[in-house]
Amino acid sequence: MTDREILKHIDHTQLKPFATWSDIEKICDEAVKYRTASVCIPPAYIKRAHDGYGDKINICTVVGFPLGYSVTDAKVAEVRKALADGCNEIDMVVNISDVKNGDYIKVEEEIRTLKAVCGDHILKVIIETCFLSEEEKIAMCKAVTNAGADYIKTSTGFGTGGATIEDIRLFKKYIGPNVKMKAAGGVKTKEDLIMFLEEGCERIGTSSAVGILQGAQVQGY
Repeated sequence: MTDREILKHIDHTQLKPFATWSDIEKICDEAVKYRTASVCIPPAYIKRAHDGYGDKINICTVVGFPLGYSVTDAKVAEVRKALADGCNEIDMVVNISDVKNGDYIKVEEEIRTLKAVCGDHILKVIIETCFLSEEEKIAMCKAVTNAGADYIKTSTGFGTGGATIEDIRLFKKYIGPNVKMKAAGGVKTKEDLIMFLEEGCERIGTSSAVGILQGAQVQGY
């Protein structure tokens, strides 16, 4: 798998709470140079990034991040503002408390509501696997599928653990045919990147991919 093939699947991410505009510029410049799938940046930087880079980059952001327990109306407002500011893709966090309470119908309804607001824009659903049992993960695979979301995503990167290959294999077994997979959190080596992509992930969320491949002298650019 070539560097170019890897990078076209990367959501190049900078979500640190203390991220400066210089940090955002850096990943945007890298996204332009290396043609990553997107940049995933805080909502507060969407408009500035869009105004500065226009169609040169594909902007992704997060909603209900990283804890997920804001109310649905607040998440809806976040989505609408993000899209108005120039975002193309939304990574939402489910209400993990609802999942732990077994209220899967409520979680499914929230996802469906946000997808309706997104319309043709991509919605990725972060289920934060590190906090869930296998039964809960399976239930979330079904909820994401039933609600019509575009992706199921493993992790925020702010929990107690990140993506595992076992979770991706579980997703593959239980998601519907129209749902894609995104791995995030703890993907730190080229071997990790290749492993998750070969297992069927369409996207990988990481701040490390460009640096990893630069260290290996990125080929094809």
